[in-house]
Amino acid sequence: MSEKTYEVRTYGCQMNVHDSERLSGLLEGAGYVRAPEGADGDADVVVFNTCAVRENADNKLYGNLGRLAPMKTKRPGMQIAVGGCLAQKDRDTIVKRAPWVDVVFGTHNIGKLPVLLERARVQEEAQVEIAESLEAFPSTLPTRRESAYAAWVSISVGCNNTCTFCIVPALRGKEKDRRTGDILAEIEALVAEGVSEITLLGQNVNAYGSDIGDREAFSKLLRACGKIEGLERVRFTSPHPRDFTDDVIAAMAETPNVMPQLHMPLQSGSDTVLKAMRRSYRQERFLGIIEKVRAAMPHAAISTDIIVGFPGETEEDFEQTMHTVREARFAQAFTFQYSKRPGTPAATMEDQIPKEVVQKRYMRLVALQEEISWEENKKQVGRTVDVMVAEGEGRKDGATHRLSGRAPDNRLVHFTKPDEDVRPGDVVTVEITYAAPHHLLAEGPSKAVRRTRAGDAWERRTAEPEQGAGVLLGLPKIGVPEPLPAATGGCSVQ
Repeated sequence: MSEKTYEVRTYGCQMNVHDSERLSGLLEGAGYVRAPEGADGDADVVVFNTCAVRENADNKLYGNLGRLAPMKTKRPGMQIAVGGCLAQKDRDTIVKRAPWVDVVFGTHNIGKLPVLLERARVQEEAQVEIAESLEAFPSTLPTRRESAYAAWVSISVGCNNTCTFCIVPALRGKEKDRRTGDILAEIEALVAEGVSEITLLGQNVNAYGSDIGDREAFSKLLRACGKIEGLERVRFTSPHPRDFTDDVIAAMAETPNVMPQLHMPLQSGSDTVLKAMRRSYRQERFLGIIEKVRAAMPHAAISTDIIVGFPGETEEDFEQTMHTVREARFAQAFTFQYSKRPGTPAATMEDQIPKEVVQKRYMRLVALQEEISWEENKKQVGRTVDVMVAEGEGRKDGATHRLSGRAPDNRLVHFTKPDEDVRPGDVVTVEITYAAPHHLLAEGPSKAVRRTRAGDAWERRTAEPEQGAGVLLGLPKIGVPEPLPAATGGCSVQ
């Protein structure tokens, strides 16, 4: 009998991406193999790992479920599972609207998926199981990681903030921190396997320690990462300005393998709007953080998230956001038009901004940020940088005879392919010769090529028998193994 196949479709933030790696690991531990790339529902088990942050998230889910219904009718034994934030929120509604779904599970019990699938098969009825609190920290579950050379490491789950536009705390729960020793043990194990870059992950990553009563726990964790031999790059996402303290800035500046990159969600430059958002900082505080980071790390690339058109936002409020962007000079900004999130206070606020007004403001902000991004990237021309070669980052690499990767500050660099063999995970030293708003070019010959243990790990993985394609991530290319110029956390995704 042939092995059963699975496909995981992921929507939303990095936490969901990381959870999908866990779901894949669980299914492979239960004997499933990944379906070939392009299977498009032609698998024995199809898992939707959902997001609930957009107003039309449920419509997108039910549309996809509807397309699978006839396929399931033609394929006896096929199973469909729905998990993640939307499952946590809607619960029984999913099975009522899509009775062909076999399993519904939430954000707190992803480890139960194989058991629920088997129970649904034996009992021949849908299994809906939503835990109200975390049953097992995600990183204790088996994992099918997407990259041989870079990895997510979850340090906390949940969030204690009450931002009025965000539903994540209601679905992920209060912040729960992982033991520092367990985090470092996982990183050391990953490095032993060949991983050279890790991204510390949390819904509010720099609040790490609040659950264990240590306000400096995050900076201590960064410094501890600096002592792990073989770990070349450390990143983290996403922090909150409220918890971004001077000891974290010092740890970043003084720990060589912590990269000079910071993603700091602004959301709005208006104090009035920030108050309505229930964000516990104001413009002056935010710009003060940026100033301190640049003083400690002059070449740091800083990125952000911005919401345009939050309820009640006036033209004056919007101009304050534009002012903050001009002052902060972000390397990149992830800019979103406000959309209602069912279940959040902001969804029922008065003075919802007309869509045409939001659109015009959005375009003005995007134009300003494009100009700034290009100007900041032009400052990189002439610099020599070490680029960690990535897999799949340059869609035109084949035609241009280039390779692509990330500089230490996480800027995307396309560079001339060296004469010698170079693998994802290896490091190539290049000189930047041209800048565009969203990438850099190094058109001359490479100055040096360093073959790494990470490259060896990639080579070993690609030499292994192919089990199928990667997890189908239904979102922009983010994180590991293709890091975002600035990765956005769950509560900052629009």
